[in-house]
Amino acid sequence: MPRPEALFLHGVAVGVMTYGFISLRTLPMDGWIRAQKGGHFQFLTIQGLAAAWLTMVLSLGCDSLPSFAALRAIKRAFLMIALPLTFVISAVYWSLLLFFPSLILQRQLPGLSEPSSSSTLPELARIPLNIDFSLHLAPVATLLADFVFFEKKYTKKQVQIGSPLVVLACGTWYACWVEYCASYNHTFPYPFLTENPFNIRVGIYTFVSFLAWSCFRLMNALHPQA
Repeated sequence: MPRPEALFLHGVAVGVMTYGFISLRTLPMDGWIRAQKGGHFQFLTIQGLAAAWLTMVLSLGCDSLPSFAALRAIKRAFLMIALPLTFVISAVYWSLLLFFPSLILQRQLPGLSEPSSSSTLPELARIPLNIDFSLHLAPVATLLADFVFFEKKYTKKQVQIGSPLVVLACGTWYACWVEYCASYNHTFPYPFLTENPFNIRVGIYTFVSFLAWSCFRLMNALHPQA
């Protein structure tokens, strides 16, 4: 029998993340982003959201078919991808949003900013808090809860061999993808990439990939399983 608390977590996670993605259409910058090469999927946030959403859908499948070992193995493979990815996305996003918002938020396009008594805030394309939480907090929070309460920790071999390969593949993929998109758009989805030359961007990709791998190792080591 499926555990009701697991079904609740996975169902709510799918719903909240679906809401966040659908709500992108309500943002003033949506049309401009969709017209660019890669659309919203040039953002690492959206790729992380997709990975987290698929992981939770697979989790619902595992809840319904607990004896389906192959499905469980696929779910755990996606969890290995989505958990460190969303952790790094959230850590970088909220840190920059709080202390250096101009490095993570795009500037409003002329004619899109709303009237305000502030002379600086309207310049940045800020996301409503409910959508922001759905995109940048719900994925990592629900994945982490799923891993801690409903999953076993990964084996030593999976951590030492599997996770570095996964992080290397994902980091290389995104670096190549975002550089490809920027070659058409003449700008990057994140200002901190736009404002830096290629060699610095390579350093950023490398550092973020290493951070994701380190966070995964730490989270697995702190797993409450004996």
